[in-house]
Amino acid sequence: MSECKWYQCCPMRTFYEEGKLDKHWIDDYCKSNWLKCRRYHMEERGEYHSDEMLPDGSIDKNLSSKTEKKR
Repeated sequence: MSECKWYQCCPMRTFYEEGKLDKHWIDDYCKSNWLKCRRYHMEERGEYHSDEMLPDGSIDKNLSSKTEKKR
């Protein structure tokens, strides 16, 4: 499976590059089985989801972004 089409603009990529997110999230979702990612499905439906929402749907309040984007 290829990289998720949303990866380049996804906050998960930014958090990983900043050292805030463990590599397993990227390996297990963004770069492999992105169809199991809740963020992906919400993005496809045009539904809002917090930048702090992890691919499994849980919220990690330790993640923060300078600007919250509506998705």
